[in-house]
Amino acid sequence: MPDFARFTLGSRVAPISVEGYRRQARKRLPDMVWSYVDGAADGQVTLNDNRTGFLKWRLRQRSLTGISKPVLATRIAGQDVSLPIAFAPTGLSGLTRWNGDVAAARAAESAGTRLCLSTGSSWTLEEVAGATQQDHWFQLYPFGNRKKVGELITRAEDAGYKALFVTVDVPVRGNREGERETGMGLPLTFTPSNIFDAARRPRWVWELLRHQRAVAIQYAQAGAAGVRAAVIAANEQDRYMQGDLHWDDLAWMRQRWKGPLYVKGVLDADDAARCIDEIGAEGVVVSNHGARQLDHALGTIDALPAIVDRIAGRGEVYLDGGIRRGTDVIIALALGAKGVFVGRPYLYGLAVDGEQGARNILNILREDMVRALILMGCPDVMALDRSWLIPAGTPAAAR
Repeated sequence: MPDFARFTLGSRVAPISVEGYRRQARKRLPDMVWSYVDGAADGQVTLNDNRTGFLKWRLRQRSLTGISKPVLATRIAGQDVSLPIAFAPTGLSGLTRWNGDVAAARAAESAGTRLCLSTGSSWTLEEVAGATQQDHWFQLYPFGNRKKVGELITRAEDAGYKALFVTVDVPVRGNREGERETGMGLPLTFTPSNIFDAARRPRWVWELLRHQRAVAIQYAQAGAAGVRAAVIAANEQDRYMQGDLHWDDLAWMRQRWKGPLYVKGVLDADDAARCIDEIGAEGVVVSNHGARQLDHALGTIDALPAIVDRIAGRGEVYLDGGIRRGTDVIIALALGAKGVFVGRPYLYGLAVDGEQGARNILNILREDMVRALILMGCPDVMALDRSWLIPAGTPAAAR
């Protein structure tokens, strides 16, 4: 049996699940920040589907297999990783903990995996690269300004980022009602109510004022700081959004970036095939932007099988959305994903205990996977396929 770790936060025992971290993070973050971290679009139908989609599957359990040390190592985006999980790009991670992007990248690489740094990060590409030992990946928003896009691509190349993930599901901002109600929409709104709510969390306020990392720094104007910088950056991000983004724009980015390129935000099998066959992308990330864009869109795990079948080995397929347990990862891999990305879970970890909290999230998911694979009798994540899954409600005689 594996030697399962006992996580600690100083003298306190740390949460033992992603949900446990979520509950603690809720207590530590102001309402307006929590609405940004944990909220979604409109009625949150797709947010619910991202989670409940995993309930449609059961895991096949084989006995007396002698499996005691299942292998989790694989490759994601051309790099060897110790487990099939990487950190997804999340904007404004400095709102959850001041050293957000740097802490997340360090936590990921210490666990043998990588971070995909967001264009909306609170630390620059160069700062994160300089603070880490491994080469990570960069997520690019395909602005309607090729000069700006070209500058970001050049900076990513010069800083040593090894893969580019182009997000294509944000031509306009989704209707995130929770953010708008708490002041996190555009324009940013500060009221006596949300100022008082933030003041109830003095450590968060102190870190915000001391480090001033609550800004999407790639958009901020030189010399701007604090709240002014955050407002300017938010407005700049909105201005750069391209409602008429087209395949020609993506083809230009493919030509401009010389390394592996992945298209993030794909839910349709026809689009996935076009990314591979026409654009020449190495793969796609099945994602609905954490259910923050189009409500009533497919949940990611529900969209995954058709995309895997359509690409049929011609490109890599990853899943981003809804992962909360190691068994979720296993289901995604069995349905054909090469790996998964997690976003909100590591933000919960950062909020609770910074870099160590983010590292603990990966350790929890790793232990979940090891335990489940032993119980399943599966020796290696590379051996997972649909034969390891049973549709929920299937009678035993039909299996």
